[in-house]
Amino acid sequence: MDQAIGTWLAGNPLVLHLAERVVRAVGAGLILACLWAPGARAQAPAVAPAPAAAPVPAAPPLDALGRDNPRSCVLGFLNAARKGENEIAAQYLSTRLNGQPTTTLAHQLFVVLDARLPARLTQVSDSPDGSRANPLKPNEEIVGAVPSYDGPFNIVVERVAGPDAKPIWVFSTATLNAVPTLYSEVTFGLDEGSLPRVLTGSKVGGVRVLEWLVVLLGIPLFYLVTALVDRLLRPPVAGLWRRVFKDSTLFARHILPLPIRLLLVAGATRWLLSALPLPLMLRQFGSSTATLFSIAALVWLAILLNREIEAYVARQFPRASGAAAQSLLRVARRGFDLLAIFAGVLVTLRHFDVNPTPALAGLGVGGIAVALAAQKTLENVIAGASLIFDQAVTTGDFLKMGEISGTVDHIGLRSTRIRTLDRTIVSVPNSQIASACLETISVRDKFLFQHVVGLRYETTPDQLRAVVDGIRGVLASHPLTDGDSVRVRFLRLGTFSLDVDVFAYLRAVDWNHFLELQESLLFSITDVVARAGAEIAFPSQTMYVDGPGARPTRAGEGEIRGNKAASGPRK
Repeated sequence: MDQAIGTWLAGNPLVLHLAERVVRAVGAGLILACLWAPGARAQAPAVAPAPAAAPVPAAPPLDALGRDNPRSCVLGFLNAARKGENEIAAQYLSTRLNGQPTTTLAHQLFVVLDARLPARLTQVSDSPDGSRANPLKPNEEIVGAVPSYDGPFNIVVERVAGPDAKPIWVFSTATLNAVPTLYSEVTFGLDEGSLPRVLTGSKVGGVRVLEWLVVLLGIPLFYLVTALVDRLLRPPVAGLWRRVFKDSTLFARHILPLPIRLLLVAGATRWLLSALPLPLMLRQFGSSTATLFSIAALVWLAILLNREIEAYVARQFPRASGAAAQSLLRVARRGFDLLAIFAGVLVTLRHFDVNPTPALAGLGVGGIAVALAAQKTLENVIAGASLIFDQAVTTGDFLKMGEISGTVDHIGLRSTRIRTLDRTIVSVPNSQIASACLETISVRDKFLFQHVVGLRYETTPDQLRAVVDGIRGVLASHPLTDGDSVRVRFLRLGTFSLDVDVFAYLRAVDWNHFLELQESLLFSITDVVARAGAEIAFPSQTMYVDGPGARPTRAGEGEIRGNKAASGPRK
């Protein structure tokens, strides 16, 4: 039967092909089933799993009372104590006391700090590790020094382990031990019974009405005093200043300009805050305000000083380059004004403990990009500045630069305009003018008078001497001739003439005047030549003709006769 089945399959190839396909599919299915079986997976070689990414450690939770850094510790304590929440304020103390003694100690510490702590809270470190100003005590931070009978006493906060073993900042034990003594000094002899109750008992924003009145009325009153002093001193000081500096307008309007008055008010505010027993928050606010006024006044004063410097420098330039100098000085002044404002912003940010380094880095990268993009423009501006301050070229100069000749019409920051002899305008970048060789024709002090007088070869020696002496006498007797420069010499035996070199400098006003003088001198020279019996030569050549009766004839004077001609000396 097997043989019959084999014979039948051999006679039917299509059935045989389908059978092979079925066998292959069943075999593949069995192999996959074996691979997915638990035993097969156990026997299969294990593939090492990819290492999992290390988990990012979570940031430690912040302290609920804000005791994570020295500054937040001090501010949190002051805010809680000012609201009368002494139980919360006691949590900022490093003490083993409990109950009423702790709250009493917190209240006494607040009174001491509120009355005598310097208004420098913005300078207290806000880093969790502190400023580490003292490497020997890295866990302590000095908040400030309060005055006492024994001298300045440092208020210190220290870093300790909190309830959950997390480091927190609290007022140190040594500071708390001195609080009762400091509190007695602050409250000793305090008597406000002579003042109305509405001034000493009423508070607005946690500050007594009396203290608000002292600050809000004292500062404007002092400003009015400075304005009165300015009005009284302005006439005599301004008159004296004008006598010494006639062109200056510094004190024309004010003896004490507004920025100086602001500086005086800022100084008076600081003195007032230090002299009166005002609350710390009010002193801190007044100190910050006085600092802002001081910075603004200094920036304002720098801008006014830049204006005076611009006016002084502008007066040093001649009128010919006044417009160009004014443009350049105005750009320079605006640049210095922006630098002063930028410096004021940086100082303000630093005062409020804002780090401007990232912003400065960004501005530096942006400045480099702008400088690269405006390289040609900056090159022309710098070249224009060198031309203006060096006064190599001024408006109205007639100059020659390469193939360009003309009068300077305008000197700008980027280019210089030149009006040519054809009355056209040529704009030349300042960088090209600064690097080119310039010939400034209009600034010459003398004009060169130089000519070669050619006399015919038929001129006799006596006639030649008469011509030379006559020309020398004409030049020496002229009133606008530089006598030391006069030179008249028999120069050479030229190709067509006997050459006499005439050289002298003329003191002319301008080019037209020089042409007038030159014309007069040339007429006088021709008269000298005519009186001597000589003649001015022109390019000619003598030709000799061989033959009987032939005579020499100059070319151009007639026809040449003969059948042979030769040029050159007679044979």
